[in-house]
Amino acid sequence: MRTVLGGYVDRSEMPGLVAVVSRGADVHVEALGALSFGGSPMQRNSVFRSASMTKPITAAAAMILVEECRLRLDDPVDEFLPELANRKVRRRLEALLDDVLPAKRAITFRDLLTFRWGFGAVMVWPPAYPIQKAMERQG
Repeated sequence: MRTVLGGYVDRSEMPGLVAVVSRGADVHVEALGALSFGGSPMQRNSVFRSASMTKPITAAAAMILVEECRLRLDDPVDEFLPELANRKVRRRLEALLDDVLPAKRAITFRDLLTFRWGFGAVMVWPPAYPIQKAMERQG
């Protein structure tokens, strides 16, 4: 871990980092580099800005629960995320927004962790399909 992550610091791709690997009571922490290029050395307890960390932190927490057999990757998420339960899907891409039918199966933890839970957005512009036009109206 130190060799791979240290390479980013050595190549000046980032000024520094703190990495933590934990399993049970075993914890390994690496503090490498500096808080900024030419700045103070990075410490184990350094405070620094991070962004867009919700997904990887949530994924790590979910995988800990999988490892502890508290949830399974192919279990439905309905109990934990009731707003995703009993969903309906559009019959086809060109269908009007109310032309829906019940989904064939529930969304699973694996679906969420691999970003394939069927959000239904088409991220190609200009809007050509009813779902895109509805998204554009929502602004």
